Amino acid sequence: MEIWPGKAYPLGATFDGTGTNFALFSEVAERVELCLFDVGPRGRTTETKIELTEVDAYVWHCYLPSVRPGQRYGYRVHGPWDPAQGQRCNPNKLLLDPYAKATAGEIDWDQSLFGYNFGDPDSRNDDDSAAHMQHAVVINPFFDWEGDRALDIPYNESVIYEAHVKGLTVLHPDVPEELRGTYAGLGHPAITEHLTRLGVTAIELMPVHQFVQDSTLLDKGLRNYWGYNTLAFLAPHAEYAATANDPSALGQQVEEFKGMVKSLHAAGIEVILDVVYNHTAEGNHLGPTLSFKGIDNQAYYRLVEDDPKYYMDYTGTGNSLNVRHPHSLQLIMDSLRYWVTEMHVDGFRFDLASTLAREFYEVDRLSTFFELVQQDPVVSQVKLIAEPWDVGPGGYQVGNFPPQWTEWNGAYRDTVRDFWRGEPALGEFASRIAGSSDLYENSGRRPFASINFVTAHDGFTLLDLVSYNDKHNEANGEDNNDGESHNRSWNHGVEGPTDDPDVRALRAREQRNLLATLLLSQGVPMVLHGDELGRTQHGNNNTYAQDSEISWMHWDQVDTPLVEFTAALIRLRREHPTFRRKQFFTGTAVRSGEKLDDIVWLHPDGRTMENGDWDSGGKTLGMYLNGHGIAGRDSRGEPITDDHFLLFFNVGDTLQLTLPPAEYAEQWDVIVDTGGVADNGRSYAAGDSFELQYRSVVVLREHREPEVEPDHSVAASLAAQTGHQTGHQTGNQTGNQAGNQAGAQAGTRRGSRP
Repeated sequence: MEIWPGKAYPLGATFDGTGTNFALFSEVAERVELCLFDVGPRGRTTETKIELTEVDAYVWHCYLPSVRPGQRYGYRVHGPWDPAQGQRCNPNKLLLDPYAKATAGEIDWDQSLFGYNFGDPDSRNDDDSAAHMQHAVVINPFFDWEGDRALDIPYNESVIYEAHVKGLTVLHPDVPEELRGTYAGLGHPAITEHLTRLGVTAIELMPVHQFVQDSTLLDKGLRNYWGYNTLAFLAPHAEYAATANDPSALGQQVEEFKGMVKSLHAAGIEVILDVVYNHTAEGNHLGPTLSFKGIDNQAYYRLVEDDPKYYMDYTGTGNSLNVRHPHSLQLIMDSLRYWVTEMHVDGFRFDLASTLAREFYEVDRLSTFFELVQQDPVVSQVKLIAEPWDVGPGGYQVGNFPPQWTEWNGAYRDTVRDFWRGEPALGEFASRIAGSSDLYENSGRRPFASINFVTAHDGFTLLDLVSYNDKHNEANGEDNNDGESHNRSWNHGVEGPTDDPDVRALRAREQRNLLATLLLSQGVPMVLHGDELGRTQHGNNNTYAQDSEISWMHWDQVDTPLVEFTAALIRLRREHPTFRRKQFFTGTAVRSGEKLDDIVWLHPDGRTMENGDWDSGGKTLGMYLNGHGIAGRDSRGEPITDDHFLLFFNVGDTLQLTLPPAEYAEQWDVIVDTGGVADNGRSYAAGDSFELQYRSVVVLREHREPEVEPDHSVAASLAAQTGHQTGHQTGNQTGNQAGNQAGAQAGTRRGSRP
């Protein structure tokens, strides 16, 4: 085979239309072999080893003019083996390229994948792992994007939909069977049309970087469903490709992923990736040698300083990536840029992001990683969302990330859940629904720094949140000891499914209450996939290993009225900038001479809240949003104003609600009443009274003349919702439950996160 010197940059395998350049960083290596694999017609694999003799700045490289896309490859690194000093090179272990852009095959957890003999951690195992190891694949980088470009939807106009590639699509009857559970299935019109009708602007995909199936789960017949076990940071997970089982289509998962992004963009939907740069699938000192460990263990992993045989673990998974080393940081930044420039994604949600800020031991918002992101002309311009905690000391960092970042607001989740389960703290609740200025304003950020959510993949679904007091994770095989035990949920008197019509009706109302609160709060709302359908996981709040109907979306059990209600609320948010302000409320008059502030907190009798009222134990809170308050400025610099709105949140008994005096507005129209009895669309004069139902939300808009409410209005959707919700609720809670639970299998997990 003809071998040319090649170049040290870029790292990875790069096909240029003629041949392929290979480049691998390893400071500790003494020799490096590039291994090319070819599979014969009878399945026999042949390996061709090519020694890399060109080395520049610890990057080993060559150019092979005969290598084309679809070529399988890996590396063998010769170097020091001294685990006590953190050195784990062993040329008998085939290693995956950290910059692999596609993979083929599976890891089968054979003894040869480990650097030691089972039962003797201090021994050295020299079995060849090539036959049991996943291979990297050279890809064709060329793709016709047909003019696709970033949508650049502003944060304050965004509604995020957290979803799983397989779980969202695998049971959809209108997605062709061969595309279900795949990237192509996610880009199918059956999915994009649902998202468009719902009104979401971005889909946040759970991990799609190539991840590894855990041996402990496979031994129990389970699989890693969530995907927080990454091995290749530039490769789309091969199993989610429609061509996954086609040996003639090696590497085509990249093209399929790009096609999915193009389809979603055409539908006006951005793509955000949930990324896991805090750890890898190689685990701790007892884990396998699959890639980074054998290439340069000390460079890629954070080791215990006085005993480098062991790994620092801020993630609960056995290891933490070494964000103090320039090449480890380079890998993260190269990966981020690749997904933006080559794969056209629109942003990232960083799993356990506090780990990336631990340059030393404490979480530091001025760490090198954040400095690199800040100055990067590509990465700094996309959506950056932090999961602002990890499992290390001081890891809970909500509100403490740098100004250009947004954050999953765990304080919002907890406060809203507490309010609606009957343990309200009115002051805290007011802060959260008004944008959490106490967390973000002092750092120069805006209300949209808060990514508001009530449910997410880790925990109960929305229906389960109002149906269970306790987790029911028996199917995971850990005696129900896994997952979060303090869920801030309420079952409304019956644990799980019930035929009691009153309980079902109240649970339906509570789902509407939670959605109305979420979608009308200041900040960026995030909806968990399936919550709009009434999806249940039967009380399992930790479905990390449930790649089964327990976790998948059941499109034959759609709660249509709830979908319509959710879409109507999103439309209300989209049409009224009052609910998606670019600026925090000031609590002062909005213009000279005006009596009212931009936001006013109210008692249900129409009086304003005073300082001493916040700790009174009240269960009802009113919020007046002054439409004259500047919600921001448009592209021409003109102030953005809107109608006036009144919102009342009641977690107490039914009471008589009195509207405030005429200085707020002379007349009001009810546009949302989750209790379903306030005569939606009816106008009320200032000072009028009507019943505010037990556990309900009412939204009123300043009356406009003439007012013609179209059929697709929030009011019409709510009427359909309240008319059909009760009957539909039973089917969602009971359908196929026995079969799902009987078919579920046991598993283990790394431990639930906060």
